[in-house]
Order: sequence, then C-alpha cells, then structure tokens
Amino acid sequence: MHADVIIIGGGLIGSTLALALARHEVSSIVVDAQDLDATTLPAFDRRASAIASASARMLRALGLGELFDSEGCAIREIRVTDGVAPQFLHFDAGVDGDPLGIMLENRLLRIALLRAVRAHPLVTLVAPAKVAALQRDATTATLTLADGRVFTAPLAIAADGRRSQTREAAGIRLTGWSYPNAALVTMVAHSVPHGGVACELFYPSGPLALLPMTDTADGRPRSAIVWTVKADAAAGARKLGPKALAAELASRIDGTLGDVEIIAPQVVWPLGYHHAASYSAERLLLIGDAAHGIHPIAGQGLNMGFRDVAALAEVLVEAARTGQDLGAPAVLARYSAWRRLDNAMVGAVTDGLHRLFGLPGRLPAAVRRFGLAGVERLPPLKARFMAEARGETGQLPALLKGELV
Repeated sequence: MHADVIIIGGGLIGSTLALALARHEVSSIVVDAQDLDATTLPAFDRRASAIASASARMLRALGLGELFDSEGCAIREIRVTDGVAPQFLHFDAGVDGDPLGIMLENRLLRIALLRAVRAHPLVTLVAPAKVAALQRDATTATLTLADGRVFTAPLAIAADGRRSQTREAAGIRLTGWSYPNAALVTMVAHSVPHGGVACELFYPSGPLALLPMTDTADGRPRSAIVWTVKADAAAGARKLGPKALAAELASRIDGTLGDVEIIAPQVVWPLGYHHAASYSAERLLLIGDAAHGIHPIAGQGLNMGFRDVAALAEVLVEAARTGQDLGAPAVLARYSAWRRLDNAMVGAVTDGLHRLFGLPGRLPAAVRRFGLAGVERLPPLKARFMAEARGETGQLPALLKGELV
C-alpha cells in the first residue's frame, strides 16, 4: 500500500498530524504498536494538559471545537510564586481576550482524535502493529510490519515518543539528561472555586502546579495537580494514601483550594530533557517527543509538539501542491529550520527555570522573588511571557492562527 507519508506513532501528535494532512488532501498511513483504544481508558493516562490558545485554535480548525467547548476549562489567569511568598507574577487574559490556555484530559483528546482519524478516508490506521523494518533510499521509505505487510511513501515521520525506536534505528544522536526529580500527577476536588486561575508554586524540590479543570459530576470544583518531587521521594509518593497525599498537598498550597480531596490515583513520571542532534535523515523526519522532551514547567512539552505539527503540515501541503517530492532534502530542511531553534529555546528556558528555582537558601529565594516582582512591573516583558504561554511567538503557521493552509 502506498500513501503520501507514513507516520510511525498514533498518539496525540501523530494522530493530529495525520488529521491535519488529511484535511489538506495529503494521505497518510499511521502505524502504532499499541492498541489505541486501550490508550483512551482512564487507567492508561490520568494526565491533563494545558493546551495553549494557539494549539487550541489549530485543533478547532481540524474539527475538534465541540470537545473544547464541552470538556475544556479555560485558563483565564496564571499566578507564579516562589513557594507561598506574597510576591507573585500574574498573567490575566482579560475579559474579552482568548484564554491563556485550555485544560483538557489527555484521554478525551485521544478519543476525539481517534474518532476523527478513523472517519477520514485519507488516513489508514494500522494498530496494534509491530514494525519489523524501515528501509529508506533515494526515492522511497518502505515500512515492513512483523506480519509481512508492506507500506511505501516518499517520507516517513517518527512520532513514536521519547524512546523512539525509529530515531535510534536511523542513528540520530540525542543530547539529554535525567533530572533528579519526578512528577506526581493526580486530580483533586476542592471547596474553594479555582476561578479559571492556574497557580505555579516553585519550591527547591520543584514546582507544584494547580491547574483548573471542569467541575466534577456532582458539581465540586476540580483541579489537576502536577507536583515535582525529589527522585528519592518518588517511591514513597506513589504509596501515599488519598488522605495522606491530600494532607501533603494542603501543607504546601496554604489554603489556596480550601479543603482538598484526592479523586484519582496518583501517577509518578520520571523527568528528563532531550533534544535530537538532527530532525531529519534520508526520507525521515522527527516530530514531537521523538525530537525533543523538556521539563514540565509551564506545560510547554505537548504544545511544542503541536507547533511541530502545524509547521510540518504547512511545509508538506505546500510541497504537495507545487508537485515537489515530499521527502526531498529541501522539504525536510525547511521544517527543521522552522522548528529547531524554537524548540531549543523553549527547552533552554524551562531547564534554566528548573535550575534557578531549585537553588536552596535565602539569597536565591530573595533574588527569585525580586525577579518575579520586577517582571510584574514591566508590561512589555509580561506581554512577551503571555505570548509565549499562548504559543503565539515567532513565525506562526496558518493552523496556529485557526486557519487551514
């Protein structure tokens, strides 16, 4: 079977890319090793993501607006503090402006994307399926599955995550390291309404994010929690019971949410940074976590992948419309040039913030609080940070403006 592109990995990024290409009459074959229906179950991924407003515009343009309207919670404000110190940095979307982001459960986005991909005639979804080999030459990428099926396209795209076997097989090196931290993720119901305010409290062990969600079925306010803990405390954090975990959280958020109840089992994820030495090889491109992975400060990881999607879709659609070879070096180079610097800068900033706020002692704390208060008093600098949070800096592809290419 032949298509315009082969996408290896049918997760959030791979599926979004397939849908974006299909909406522009570019066909794809999406191959994933997992049973994708299993990835939509609550037990598979209890995380929620902050979808930046630019990313949300793209997903709306691709037909997922109803999901955001019915299940998403708008982030109207962001408050950043050093612990519970009174000095803070405050971002406000305003009454009439686009929200700073939309909080959405990952599994709900997976369900919507899977439904849309399966319904589109220009997307062939093959899952679960084990890749036996990917051969690339001057004219074609040929994917062979363990069951003997063979697929061809002028370009293969690796969207198979941080541990991308496609990237490793291509010999593309990584720069990266592990952080001495882990992220504890859970969901809480609480007595004080969040008002659409996301809070990021920085501690030496790492940030504690309180992220507004839609209310529970019985009408209680609900928030997602992403709490960075020391790696040596991760095992203990996994074993905390609901009451003990609620007490630990309450002791760190100074009554911000009122009475807190844990309503989902906690999951603990290791943290690390990586960036591919190259985004391309012969007839191959890397996208999303296969190309880069960062610390979850500010929730930019998934949005970097969505920006990859928007840029790559524009590059490939324009190439297809002008009769170019989609796997030609010039096409691959355009995507790499568009995305590599932005991803590197975001990775450097999040890594720097992690290290800055992780410095213990009174003097570093005083410097941090002075810096937060200083940015608060500088409107142009605040506006720049808000644009970054919304994903609206740099050369924006049409999809991030809510437009089809």
